[in-house]
Amino acid sequence: MSPVLADVLQVTALIGALALVHRPLGDFMAAVYSSKKHLRVEQWIYRSVGASPDAEMRWPAYLRGVLIFSGVSVLFLFVMQRVQDKLPLSLGFKPITPDQAFNTAASFISNTNWQSYSGEVAMSHVTQTAGLAVQNFVSAAVGMAVAVALVRGFARSRTGDLGNFWADLVRGTVRILLPLSVVAAIILVACGAIQNFGDIHHITTLSGAKQAISPGAVASQEAIKDLGTNGGGFFNANSAHPFENPNGFTNLLEIFLLLVIPFSLPRTFGKMVGSIKQGYAIVAAMGIIWFGAVLAVTWLEYAHPGTASHLAGGAMEGKEQRFGEGASSLFSVSTTMTSTGSVNSFHDSFSGLSGGVLLLGMMLGEITPGGTGSGLYGMLIMAIIAVFLAGLMVGRTPEYLGKKISTREIKLAACYILITPALVLIGTAVAMALPDGKEAMTNIGAHGFSEVLYAFTSASNNNGSAFAGFGANTPFFNTALGLCMLLGRFLPMVFVLALAGSLAEQKPVPETAGTLRTEKPLFTGLLVGTLLIVTGLTFFPALALGPLAEGLSS
Repeated sequence: MSPVLADVLQVTALIGALALVHRPLGDFMAAVYSSKKHLRVEQWIYRSVGASPDAEMRWPAYLRGVLIFSGVSVLFLFVMQRVQDKLPLSLGFKPITPDQAFNTAASFISNTNWQSYSGEVAMSHVTQTAGLAVQNFVSAAVGMAVAVALVRGFARSRTGDLGNFWADLVRGTVRILLPLSVVAAIILVACGAIQNFGDIHHITTLSGAKQAISPGAVASQEAIKDLGTNGGGFFNANSAHPFENPNGFTNLLEIFLLLVIPFSLPRTFGKMVGSIKQGYAIVAAMGIIWFGAVLAVTWLEYAHPGTASHLAGGAMEGKEQRFGEGASSLFSVSTTMTSTGSVNSFHDSFSGLSGGVLLLGMMLGEITPGGTGSGLYGMLIMAIIAVFLAGLMVGRTPEYLGKKISTREIKLAACYILITPALVLIGTAVAMALPDGKEAMTNIGAHGFSEVLYAFTSASNNNGSAFAGFGANTPFFNTALGLCMLLGRFLPMVFVLALAGSLAEQKPVPETAGTLRTEKPLFTGLLVGTLLIVTGLTFFPALALGPLAEGLSS
């Protein structure tokens, strides 16, 4: 079988699997967040934290719940890393330094999972499972809860109530993420991923060299790493490591896991607002950009100039040698467009232009399809912007899902879309102006600039992947990127929840002959165009200095 045919079959199988589960999973998630009943285990959790799951919250109270829970989580994970040598199953590892512990805590709480450490030689079993893996669950559940709150803002009227944060957090974890992760982990173990709490194995290689092999609860962390669009690998090589990703089937399974919830949430949105077609319009816009990026990166990698690259069938340095160029491209696009950060090849090794496409995927705001929850609420914000632009063109007050998009809503949406570009561009500029930024680059010129730009793009968009040659484990970058992760995660949530509260207070606007039909293909095209134009105008100068300059000069 030719590599191209294998790539086509792989993408076809992935799209087919996503389409197959889109309806049942989307409907199930809508039922979970609309249910009035509480499971016994959920009731126990509510009593243990002193929460009242049936009490409705307005947006300030909902936001306080998000921030309090996340703040306590940051402190808990920071302390755990600092005292891990005193905890059971420490494997003899030393405490994590303060700046790196802050960076890691901010990373996992913000669903970024940026790693400036090698997990197999730095983190103990307890830190990996009771610390990092737990945050993989709850940080994803926080994103889903905020997305559901925004959906309720569209669905409700004449009330400021958005539901209950604690109920949404617990339900998302217990009823959705946990059972799906258990099934995925069992499949991964059956296919060869490891799952144990053993000691480090010291072996002698055939050449006589000494090597330490770290065991761990890998399969369970791998499942939620991808399902929750987290991305933090148990090993430094992430999903390129055979203990995390043993074969071609698990490689495709992991791509499916990181896409399945983001691509199913638009169905949940359509179900909750009472119009399935609205969900189809959103998922179509997501799918168009994702599929276009897959085609672009795969073609660019196969067409990489140079005799050696053509003879090898692609530029294979730094790529996943077991699965080929296409699987590396498919994984890389899916991970950069879902805020996952999980990798099966190193993005530093991609060609200049394909690396630019990966950067663009994150710069879009990771909404195609985006992270668990964050992709949906980010896309709905862009839908509001698209409706506003359409209203300007025809000279009427914009409406979306029966709600007027007034000055207040547009200001909140505008603040949302400005936060991440500000963090990325200011952070990159500061780093390039300081010796710390230049010293961290392992390459000079355009590619070295791309390394710094990629780091701040990844952190501010809560992705977590990196150009592998970038030396980020310094006090400056641990602190700067940690702050970008926290601000890039929680500042947008402030505006999302404020927007949800504003929408929920409105009364429905009756549909007229002049109302823009947002469930039609025309609106999907307008939404795709809005995404590309807004991002292009914002980030084109930075992309021109980095990946575009590198790609056009090669």
